[in-house]
Amino acid sequence: MRLLLIRHGQTPANVDGVLDTATPGPGLTPLGREQAAALPAALAPIRIDRMAVSSLRRTAETAGPLAAAAKLMPVEHPGLGEIEAGELEGRNDRAAVDQYLATAAAWIRGDRAARMPGGTDGHAFFARFDEAVASVTAGGASTVVVVSHGAAIRVWAGAIARNASAAVAVQPLENTGIVELDGTPGGGWELLRWASAPAGGAAFIDRGAPDPTGERI
Repeated sequence: MRLLLIRHGQTPANVDGVLDTATPGPGLTPLGREQAAALPAALAPIRIDRMAVSSLRRTAETAGPLAAAAKLMPVEHPGLGEIEAGELEGRNDRAAVDQYLATAAAWIRGDRAARMPGGTDGHAFFARFDEAVASVTAGGASTVVVVSHGAAIRVWAGAIARNASAAVAVQPLENTGIVELDGTPGGGWELLRWASAPAGGAAFIDRGAPDPTGERI
């Protein structure tokens, strides 16, 4: 099974550098809508059998153009949401962002007992994301697209893929960047591709945006 994990398009929180992980969250910026509109052409050679999104508004808006082109209705699963920021929610100062990313990095290294301040630990995050992936990939589809979130994708894929190195997993993931895996929930996953740039190309990067959940961990 081919699993494509696509980060949502740009949001106002990405532009302002804010840790914004709560549901339903903001929609897309004009650039974010352009990034989403570029997905069908970028993925045109791939036949998509199923699509899923989180409960946050930005993933549904990102998935819209691709779902229309593929003639699919995305399934919503709350377990695909972003890593909750806990007490860091709504902050954009360097100390808060560094603490958020340091906790995510600890989970990638295998320290799942590390806890986000006032929030969840790695065990809870992996349990809910694992369950969500198992749910949306059940039934033997060949290619499944999941539109999710920057930190969640990098932490889960970086830790779960047998051939993913920590050096790869801490790389930035721009809005509509794609991480592609092959395997099954029961048999495990192999990393096929870690495309940090937007699916539509480097022209869709906002180099002036702080974007805390997309920057290097």
